[in-house]
Amino acid sequence: MSDLHNVYNDTLRAIEHLRQSTALTNKVVVVGTSTSEVAGKHIGTDGSLQIAEAIYRALFDCATKYQFQLAFQSCEHLNRALVVERTLQENKGYDEVTVIPIQKAGGSLATYAYKELSDPVLIEYIRADAGIDIGETMIGMHLKPVAVPVRYSNPYIGHARVLLAKTRPKLIGGARAVY
Repeated sequence: MSDLHNVYNDTLRAIEHLRQSTALTNKVVVVGTSTSEVAGKHIGTDGSLQIAEAIYRALFDCATKYQFQLAFQSCEHLNRALVVERTLQENKGYDEVTVIPIQKAGGSLATYAYKELSDPVLIEYIRADAGIDIGETMIGMHLKPVAVPVRYSNPYIGHARVLLAKTRPKLIGGARAVY
């Protein structure tokens, strides 16, 4: 298993890099994670609540410091539903779904987040402003329509590949449009 201190620090560096590439204050960041991949195993085979805790703590510390909200994507067994604070769900008008993530049906990070958030709910979809994908968990369905990759020089947390994304408004109108 990956050293938990390194997992925390690598996650902190990744989210800080994302924050430096786009404004996150008052925004929503979607997070998809395979703790199995972080540990060097195949996705969905060796989930770890200890790795989930290290990742969650780094994300939560940054979200608190820079005032952005987090949405934790569960695994495909829950159709990649998201764990969020009820205030986010209510403020954005997202429909709540009835399910509670567990390690084998939801994933370790979603399970951990559900236990740690003050008033967690699950929602089916979101249109997040940015995202961090740890272990190739396919967060794209939860980003606003024009996602832009954010290049990162250290693309790993533990053994898991890290992909960062921000979004931008659509460019519409064609050749005569002024942007």
